[in-house]
Amino acid sequence: MNYETHGVTRLSEFMGDHVVYRKLVPADPTLPTVNQLRSRLGLQEGILPRKAEVTYGRVVAEMLRAARAQQAETEIERLLYIGDTELNDGTAYRNICAAGPWPGWAFIGRDTPGQTLDVRVEDTLYLANRWSALPAFLDFVQERGLALDPGTAVVIDMDKTAVGARGRNDHVINEARVEGVQRTVAHLLGDSFDQDAFEQAYAELNKTIYHPFTTDNQDILAYICLILGAGLFELDTLADEIGSGALGSFEDFIGRVQARKDELAASGLTSIHADVWQCVQQGDPTPFKAFRYNEYLTTSERFGDLPGGSVEDLLSQRIVITQEVREIALKLRSKGALIFGVSDKPDEASVPNPQQAAAGMKALHDLPTVAIGSR
Repeated sequence: MNYETHGVTRLSEFMGDHVVYRKLVPADPTLPTVNQLRSRLGLQEGILPRKAEVTYGRVVAEMLRAARAQQAETEIERLLYIGDTELNDGTAYRNICAAGPWPGWAFIGRDTPGQTLDVRVEDTLYLANRWSALPAFLDFVQERGLALDPGTAVVIDMDKTAVGARGRNDHVINEARVEGVQRTVAHLLGDSFDQDAFEQAYAELNKTIYHPFTTDNQDILAYICLILGAGLFELDTLADEIGSGALGSFEDFIGRVQARKDELAASGLTSIHADVWQCVQQGDPTPFKAFRYNEYLTTSERFGDLPGGSVEDLLSQRIVITQEVREIALKLRSKGALIFGVSDKPDEASVPNPQQAAAGMKALHDLPTVAIGSR
């Protein structure tokens, strides 16, 4: 597949601050947060809705209503959704529509080099193996009577859709996350950090077969790698216990660590374990904060131009904006549609802390980087 650059821009060019990360606190401070919506929506205190849950759709729908009310007198009448995964994004789309209640369509895309263009329509999902199919998607929904005007809300998934497009540039997002894990574990273990052992543990436990145990949560994976590096457990023994069911959940694992926490004193990990333990007890889906702070750094470092670099260099080394998504968003915004970005990336990995913000660092949606699209 052939690609070309379209200059340097930011997601905020077409999203503004109408963006929410995992904590469901909009970057626009005038919009309601999940905590401000709990009473109205009857949400349980302390529980953070995740992307594929019904309550997530209800929260985002209320944020969309509030954002629309600020910009136009009309109400939302229909929804478009642009994402990259049929399960998570498809489910989030349906739940937002149901909460509206609004009719809608979702585009689920990726680039699949080596295959001819393929489009499947399943119910109101338009699944394509080319991001360049987005203009055809807009024609398709209009032919079916869906208007593109101020009554339309457009929800755009950020990670691996608006930036780091799946099948095109998503590996750079993954590399930033892995470096964040490694940087965190190496710093905490100091001289006892074993690079080869870390890479072996991470590669093994990141496999799909362990997802029921790790819940595909990178915080959990990072913490387990840290504890393995400290020598409390052996990788082979841990893998065998997970496979046999002797160790049924991550809560069981961290409970064992808690019972042996005195052994962590020599490694200097007592404090970091206590932080993770407390977050797990509180039901925080992002318990390993130190890792996520490093992920923000390793991710933001991969935004930006690469002077003198080729398109191939940019795609392999930088997290770039998906030009096809950008063009569609700008076109829809020109017609009065509301553009709203959603991300399941933790806020700690997406937004600078106060000290970093004071030094001029920006949230990911406001970082400049190159836009790249297919020819």
